[in-house]
Amino acid sequence: MAMLSRDLIEQMGFASVGNNVQLSDRASFYNTANISLGNNVRIDDFCVLSAGAGGINIGNHIHIAVFSLLIGAGKIVLSDFCNISSRVSIYSSNDDYSGLTMTNPTLPNQYTGVIHADVLLGKHVIVGCGSVVLPGVTLEEGVAVGALSLVTKNCPAFGIYAGNPARHIKERRRDLLELEAAFISSSNDFK
Repeated sequence: MAMLSRDLIEQMGFASVGNNVQLSDRASFYNTANISLGNNVRIDDFCVLSAGAGGINIGNHIHIAVFSLLIGAGKIVLSDFCNISSRVSIYSSNDDYSGLTMTNPTLPNQYTGVIHADVLLGKHVIVGCGSVVLPGVTLEEGVAVGALSLVTKNCPAFGIYAGNPARHIKERRRDLLELEAAFISSSNDFK
């Protein structure tokens, strides 16, 4: 996987770019003026980040694996230490599927019923391969979402969720918070 040079990244017009940002030359970015990238961010091949009016805010030490999608008019926030596995889709906009309205972006707004709502992923959230996160969802700190899950509702902190729709499976261990503290105290990233 070839990564873009710092000069090319800076020329792309992002709202902000931290240090040690690695962007694949095969990833796609739309409306970069509404995308902020923190420190130590890696975005792999074939990812698409399409920011709407709300923007996309990516924190520090974030990995977005191959074929992932972040898209929509609402705000999308990935807090520090998030991990997005391959083929994850995060939507901050979604069509109305009920039949009450028409669907797709080629139609004027008065004929569609698209909803827009912010999506927030707290610190240490991990979303498993092939999962979908819908508009308006908050995954609180430490949430783990199992592979192939459909997340339609908020998930309280340090739970493990899986399924379609995703449901609480069990609690997640919090040992990683001690590791975070040790990492921060030894790292120049947070000083």
